[in-house]
Amino acid sequence: MGIKSYKPTSAGRRHQTCSTFEEITTTTPEKSLLVSLKKTGGRNSFGRITSRHIGGGHKQKYRIIDFRRDKIDIPAKVASIEYDPNRSARIALLNYCDGEKRYILAPLDLKVGDTVLASPNADIKPGNTLPLRAIPLGTIIHNIELKIGKGGQLARSAGTFAQLMAKEGKYAQVKLPSGEVRMVLMDCKATIGQVGNIDHENVNIGKAGRSRWLGRRPKVRGVAMNPVDHPHGGGEGRTSGGRHPVTPWGIPTKGYKTRTNKSSTRFIVKPRTK
Repeated sequence: MGIKSYKPTSAGRRHQTCSTFEEITTTTPEKSLLVSLKKTGGRNSFGRITSRHIGGGHKQKYRIIDFRRDKIDIPAKVASIEYDPNRSARIALLNYCDGEKRYILAPLDLKVGDTVLASPNADIKPGNTLPLRAIPLGTIIHNIELKIGKGGQLARSAGTFAQLMAKEGKYAQVKLPSGEVRMVLMDCKATIGQVGNIDHENVNIGKAGRSRWLGRRPKVRGVAMNPVDHPHGGGEGRTSGGRHPVTPWGIPTKGYKTRTNKSSTRFIVKPRTK
Protein backbone atom coordinates (compact mmCIF):
# COMPACT_ATOMS: atom_id res chain seq x y z
CA MET A 1 0.00 0.00 0.00
CA GLY A 2 3.01 2.25 -0.41
CA ILE A 3 3.82 4.78 -3.10
CA LYS A 4 6.54 4.19 -5.70
CA SER A 5 8.36 7.12 -7.35
CA TYR A 6 10.58 7.13 -10.43
CA LYS A 7 13.92 8.62 -11.40
CA PRO A 8 13.41 11.72 -13.60
CA THR A 9 14.44 10.03 -16.86
CA SER A 10 11.90 12.22 -18.72
CA ALA A 11 9.55 15.11 -18.01
CA GLY A 12 6.61 12.74 -17.66
CA ARG A 13 8.50 10.54 -15.20
CA ARG A 14 9.83 13.40 -13.05
CA HIS A 15 6.97 13.72 -10.55
CA GLN A 16 5.08 10.54 -11.43
CA THR A 17 4.14 8.23 -8.58
CA CYS A 18 2.38 4.89 -8.57
CA SER A 19 0.99 2.41 -6.06
CA THR A 20 3.30 -0.47 -5.19
CA PHE A 21 0.32 -2.89 -5.33
CA GLU A 22 1.98 -4.88 -2.55
CA GLU A 23 -1.36 -5.81 -0.95
CA ILE A 24 -2.63 -7.48 -4.15
CA THR A 25 -2.40 -11.27 -4.00
CA THR A 26 -3.59 -12.32 -7.47
CA THR A 27 -3.77 -10.77 -10.93
CA THR A 28 -6.48 -13.09 -12.30
CA PRO A 29 -10.06 -12.10 -11.38
CA GLU A 30 -12.89 -14.55 -10.63
CA LYS A 31 -14.43 -15.19 -14.07
CA SER A 32 -17.97 -15.82 -12.79
CA LEU A 33 -18.08 -12.30 -11.30
CA LEU A 34 -17.02 -10.45 -14.48
CA VAL A 35 -19.31 -8.73 -16.99
CA SER A 36 -18.44 -6.80 -20.14
CA LEU A 37 -18.37 -3.00 -20.14
CA LYS A 38 -19.18 -1.00 -23.26
CA LYS A 39 -17.49 2.37 -23.77
CA THR A 40 -19.92 5.29 -24.12
CA GLY A 41 -17.48 8.13 -24.80
CA GLY A 42 -19.71 10.22 -22.53
CA ARG A 43 -22.59 10.01 -25.05
CA ASN A 44 -26.23 9.14 -24.41
CA SER A 45 -28.52 7.08 -26.67
CA PHE A 46 -28.98 10.09 -28.99
CA GLY A 47 -25.21 10.32 -29.48
CA ARG A 48 -25.00 13.64 -27.64
CA ILE A 49 -22.27 14.35 -25.08
CA THR A 50 -23.82 14.28 -21.61
CA SER A 51 -20.55 13.84 -19.67
CA ARG A 52 -17.59 15.81 -20.98
CA HIS A 53 -13.94 14.70 -20.93
CA ILE A 54 -14.72 10.97 -21.21
CA GLY A 55 -13.45 8.63 -23.92
CA GLY A 56 -10.81 6.10 -24.86
CA GLY A 57 -8.90 4.31 -22.13
CA HIS A 58 -7.95 0.71 -21.60
CA LYS A 59 -10.61 -1.95 -22.08
CA GLN A 60 -12.03 -3.11 -18.74
CA LYS A 61 -14.28 -5.81 -17.35
CA TYR A 62 -16.72 -4.87 -14.60
CA ARG A 63 -16.38 -6.75 -11.31
CA ILE A 64 -19.76 -7.44 -9.67
CA ILE A 65 -19.41 -6.12 -6.11
CA ASP A 66 -21.65 -7.18 -3.22
CA PHE A 67 -22.67 -3.86 -1.65
CA ARG A 68 -25.77 -5.43 -0.04
CA ARG A 69 -23.97 -8.01 2.15
CA ASP A 70 -27.23 -9.94 2.40
CA LYS A 71 -25.82 -13.41 3.15
CA ILE A 72 -26.71 -13.21 6.84
CA ASP A 73 -24.96 -15.44 9.42
CA ILE A 74 -22.94 -17.29 6.74
CA PRO A 75 -19.19 -16.89 7.36
CA ALA A 76 -16.85 -16.28 4.44
CA LYS A 77 -13.11 -16.63 4.06
CA VAL A 78 -11.02 -14.01 2.23
CA ALA A 79 -9.49 -15.82 -0.76
CA SER A 80 -7.64 -12.88 -2.37
CA ILE A 81 -7.18 -9.11 -2.48
CA GLU A 82 -7.45 -7.84 -6.07
CA TYR A 83 -7.11 -4.72 -8.21
CA ASP A 84 -10.33 -3.25 -9.63
CA PRO A 85 -9.97 -0.89 -12.62
CA ASN A 86 -13.46 0.54 -12.02
CA ARG A 87 -12.82 2.06 -8.58
CA SER A 88 -10.06 3.50 -6.41
CA ALA A 89 -10.46 0.87 -3.66
CA ARG A 90 -9.14 -2.68 -3.76
CA ILE A 91 -11.61 -5.57 -3.70
CA ALA A 92 -11.58 -8.82 -1.73
CA LEU A 93 -12.84 -12.16 -3.03
CA LEU A 94 -14.90 -14.03 -0.42
CA ASN A 95 -15.46 -17.78 -0.43
CA TYR A 96 -18.62 -18.55 1.56
CA CYS A 97 -18.89 -21.88 3.32
CA ASP A 98 -21.95 -22.74 1.17
CA GLY A 99 -19.74 -22.51 -1.95
CA GLU A 100 -20.77 -19.07 -3.26
CA LYS A 101 -18.14 -16.48 -4.23
CA ARG A 102 -18.57 -12.71 -3.95
CA TYR A 103 -16.46 -9.56 -4.16
CA ILE A 104 -16.57 -6.87 -1.47
CA LEU A 105 -14.66 -3.62 -0.96
CA ALA A 106 -11.42 -4.49 0.82
CA PRO A 107 -11.17 -2.61 4.14
CA LEU A 108 -7.85 -1.59 5.67
CA ASP A 109 -6.01 -4.48 7.40
CA LEU A 110 -8.15 -7.22 5.82
CA LYS A 111 -5.85 -10.15 4.96
CA VAL A 112 -6.13 -13.36 2.97
CA GLY A 113 -7.38 -16.11 5.28
CA ASP A 114 -9.47 -13.79 7.47
CA THR A 115 -13.09 -14.72 8.14
CA VAL A 116 -15.82 -12.10 7.72
CA LEU A 117 -19.49 -12.22 8.62
CA ALA A 118 -22.66 -10.22 7.94
CA SER A 119 -24.82 -10.55 11.04
CA PRO A 120 -26.41 -8.41 13.79
CA ASN A 121 -24.29 -10.46 16.22
CA ALA A 122 -20.98 -10.20 14.33
CA ASP A 123 -17.80 -9.02 16.05
CA ILE A 124 -16.71 -5.40 15.60
CA LYS A 125 -13.77 -6.07 13.28
CA PRO A 126 -12.89 -4.89 9.73
CA GLY A 127 -14.99 -6.50 7.00
CA ASN A 128 -17.93 -7.51 9.18
CA THR A 129 -21.32 -5.98 8.35
CA LEU A 130 -23.94 -5.12 10.96
CA PRO A 131 -27.05 -2.92 11.26
CA LEU A 132 -26.22 0.52 12.67
CA ARG A 133 -28.20 -0.27 15.83
CA ALA A 134 -25.71 -3.07 16.66
CA ILE A 135 -22.58 -0.93 16.12
CA PRO A 136 -21.05 0.93 19.12
CA LEU A 137 -20.83 4.74 19.04
CA GLY A 138 -17.55 6.13 17.70
CA THR A 139 -16.90 3.12 15.45
CA ILE A 140 -15.23 3.74 12.06
CA ILE A 141 -17.50 2.39 9.29
CA HIS A 142 -17.86 2.40 5.49
CA ASN A 143 -20.23 1.16 2.75
CA ILE A 144 -23.30 2.58 4.54
CA GLU A 145 -26.84 2.04 3.30
CA LEU A 146 -29.26 4.95 2.89
CA LYS A 147 -32.27 2.68 2.26
CA ILE A 148 -32.76 -0.63 4.03
CA GLY A 149 -31.64 -3.49 1.79
CA LYS A 150 -30.60 -1.28 -1.14
CA GLY A 151 -26.87 -1.77 -0.55
CA GLY A 152 -24.11 0.53 0.66
CA GLN A 153 -23.87 3.94 -1.01
CA LEU A 154 -21.79 6.11 1.34
CA ALA A 155 -18.01 6.04 2.04
CA ARG A 156 -16.92 3.59 -0.67
CA SER A 157 -13.85 5.17 -2.30
CA ALA A 158 -10.24 4.45 -1.30
CA GLY A 159 -9.24 5.60 2.19
CA THR A 160 -12.66 6.95 3.14
CA PHE A 161 -14.60 6.23 6.32
CA ALA A 162 -17.54 7.54 8.30
CA GLN A 163 -18.07 7.60 12.05
CA LEU A 164 -21.15 6.66 14.06
CA MET A 165 -21.85 9.71 16.25
CA ALA A 166 -25.21 9.19 17.99
CA LYS A 167 -28.39 7.11 18.13
CA GLU A 168 -31.79 8.68 18.70
CA GLY A 169 -35.18 7.07 18.14
CA LYS A 170 -35.12 5.07 14.90
CA TYR A 171 -32.23 7.10 13.42
CA ALA A 172 -28.46 7.03 13.86
CA GLN A 173 -26.29 10.10 13.21
CA VAL A 174 -23.32 9.38 10.95
CA LYS A 175 -20.45 11.78 10.23
CA LEU A 176 -19.51 11.40 6.54
CA PRO A 177 -16.11 12.03 4.86
CA SER A 178 -17.32 15.47 3.70
CA GLY A 179 -17.93 16.56 7.31
CA GLU A 180 -21.70 16.29 6.87
CA VAL A 181 -23.60 14.73 9.77
CA ARG A 182 -26.61 12.84 8.48
CA MET A 183 -29.43 10.79 9.98
CA VAL A 184 -29.64 7.21 8.71
CA LEU A 185 -32.19 4.57 9.71
CA MET A 186 -30.82 2.24 12.41
CA ASP A 187 -31.75 -0.87 10.42
CA CYS A 188 -29.48 0.20 7.55
CA LYS A 189 -26.32 -1.86 7.38
CA ALA A 190 -22.70 -0.67 7.41
CA THR A 191 -19.34 -2.41 7.24
CA ILE A 192 -16.74 -2.01 9.99
CA GLY A 193 -13.42 -0.32 9.20
CA GLN A 194 -11.88 2.13 6.75
CA VAL A 195 -11.74 1.45 3.01
CA GLY A 196 -8.25 0.27 2.03
CA ASN A 197 -5.68 1.70 -0.41
CA ILE A 198 -5.33 4.83 1.76
CA ASP A 199 -2.35 6.13 -0.26
CA HIS A 200 -4.50 6.56 -3.38
CA GLU A 201 -4.80 10.32 -2.75
CA ASN A 202 -0.99 10.66 -2.93
CA VAL A 203 -0.64 9.21 -6.44
CA ASN A 204 0.62 11.75 -9.00
CA ILE A 205 -0.55 10.93 -12.54
CA GLY A 206 2.65 12.53 -13.89
CA LYS A 207 1.80 12.79 -17.59
CA ALA A 208 -1.17 13.37 -19.88
CA GLY A 209 -0.96 9.92 -21.46
CA ARG A 210 -1.60 8.19 -18.16
CA SER A 211 -4.89 10.10 -17.83
CA ARG A 212 -5.80 8.86 -21.32
CA TRP A 213 -5.18 5.26 -20.19
CA LEU A 214 -7.83 5.89 -17.53
CA GLY A 215 -10.35 7.15 -20.12
CA ARG A 216 -10.01 10.84 -19.22
CA ARG A 217 -9.89 13.29 -22.13
CA PRO A 218 -8.33 16.79 -21.96
CA LYS A 219 -10.26 19.62 -20.27
CA VAL A 220 -10.10 22.76 -22.43
CA ARG A 221 -10.31 26.08 -20.52
CA GLY A 222 -13.20 28.37 -21.38
CA VAL A 223 -10.87 31.37 -21.92
CA ALA A 224 -9.08 29.39 -24.65
CA MET A 225 -12.33 28.97 -26.63
CA ASN A 226 -14.30 31.18 -29.01
CA PRO A 227 -17.37 33.15 -27.83
CA VAL A 228 -19.66 30.66 -29.59
CA ASP A 229 -18.31 27.84 -27.40
CA HIS A 230 -18.10 29.37 -23.91
CA PRO A 231 -19.09 32.53 -21.99
CA HIS A 232 -15.37 33.13 -21.23
CA GLY A 233 -14.34 32.77 -24.88
CA GLY A 234 -13.07 35.38 -27.32
CA GLY A 235 -11.36 38.72 -26.76
CA GLU A 236 -8.19 40.19 -28.23
CA GLY A 237 -5.11 38.44 -26.88
CA ARG A 238 -5.18 36.69 -23.55
CA THR A 239 -8.11 37.67 -21.32
CA SER A 240 -9.29 36.81 -17.83
CA GLY A 241 -12.76 35.88 -19.06
CA GLY A 242 -14.21 39.23 -18.07
CA ARG A 243 -16.74 37.92 -15.55
CA HIS A 244 -17.08 35.68 -12.54
CA PRO A 245 -16.28 32.05 -13.45
CA VAL A 246 -19.19 30.23 -15.06
CA THR A 247 -19.83 26.85 -16.67
CA PRO A 248 -20.25 26.57 -20.48
CA TRP A 249 -24.00 27.02 -19.81
CA GLY A 250 -23.59 30.26 -17.85
CA ILE A 251 -24.12 28.88 -14.33
CA PRO A 252 -21.69 30.26 -11.67
CA THR A 253 -19.00 27.78 -10.70
CA LYS A 254 -16.09 27.45 -8.24
CA GLY A 255 -18.08 27.06 -5.04
CA TYR A 256 -21.58 27.96 -6.21
CA LYS A 257 -24.10 25.60 -4.62
CA THR A 258 -26.29 23.83 -7.18
CA ARG A 259 -27.95 21.23 -4.93
CA THR A 260 -31.72 21.60 -5.08
CA ASN A 261 -33.84 21.45 -1.94
CA LYS A 262 -35.31 17.98 -1.65
CA SER A 263 -37.25 16.03 0.93
CA SER A 264 -34.11 14.23 2.12
CA THR A 265 -32.58 17.57 3.21
CA ARG A 266 -34.35 17.13 6.55
CA PHE A 267 -32.02 14.22 7.34
CA ILE A 268 -28.94 16.47 7.22
CA VAL A 269 -28.10 17.47 10.80
CA LYS A 270 -24.98 19.46 9.89
CA PRO A 271 -24.04 20.53 6.34
CA ARG A 272 -20.80 19.48 4.68
CA THR A 273 -17.59 21.40 5.35
CA LYS A 274 -15.60 20.38 2.27
